[in-house]
Amino acid sequence: MEILVYGTINSVSLALMGLGFAMVYGISRVPNFAHGALYIICGFVTWTILQKLGLPYVVAIFLSLAVNGILGILMYRFILIRVRGMNISEIISSYAIGLAILEGLRYGGFRGMTYTLPVFMEGMVFIGGVPVDYHRIIMVIVGILLVGGLWLFTHYTRLGLALQGMAQDERAALMLGIDSDFMAMLAMGFGAVLAGVAATMILPLGNIVVESGYHVLIMSIAVCIVGGLGSWIGAFFAAFIIGFAQILTVVFIGSHFQMVVALLAIILTLILKPSGLFGQQKELEDRV
Repeated sequence: MEILVYGTINSVSLALMGLGFAMVYGISRVPNFAHGALYIICGFVTWTILQKLGLPYVVAIFLSLAVNGILGILMYRFILIRVRGMNISEIISSYAIGLAILEGLRYGGFRGMTYTLPVFMEGMVFIGGVPVDYHRIIMVIVGILLVGGLWLFTHYTRLGLALQGMAQDERAALMLGIDSDFMAMLAMGFGAVLAGVAATMILPLGNIVVESGYHVLIMSIAVCIVGGLGSWIGAFFAAFIIGFAQILTVVFIGSHFQMVVALLAIILTLILKPSGLFGQQKELEDRV
């Protein structure tokens, strides 16, 4: 029962980490290697608004999500748009932005274990005899609602359908009058907000440290590669595969092997099925 409960919680947290990365790549085909930095900066902005300005927690969260969204849009508008379509340059540029943000925070004094966010609700409840705190339950509910909301948004709204059209066939979308760069810019903004949502859900369970940005980036890449680059639904299911594998590893081997599980998942996927579980990458014979 503990494996089932905490496997689900771990899987939802991984899904929250990877959704933004998957959405940005699926629409713009830009691998946003600054995803982990956006995750961390949202946590620090929330902490700063909460502690220095004294605003209510809910207001601090929404303001930090807005800052994240604007930052994502600015990143694409002034930097990534210039290298879009050049795969290596996209990776180098986005990673350089993320590195500058994370190391800038470290240089600015945001280091150590002194920065924490309060949980949404104190207390715990027993599920099948397993103690689970209320914050983790809220995180699971928010994660499921977020995935359901994204599905409804991309299938039943005009903007969502335009984004989905861009993800499926950019040339056809251009022929229908959809602005490719504008959609990609919006995707970067949405992806940054999703990274911020993950931060506000997960960071209250620990400390806000710069190193978490690198961890989140690696886990997001693992989830997206296993699920299939460009498929956020695939990323959601892949999060459950990796999440339960990590919990089983903790139970039977040791907690320090969790990252090894994610790296092995990447390697095995690239060897056995490079397109991932739900990827739309062409098969080898088609590419040849």
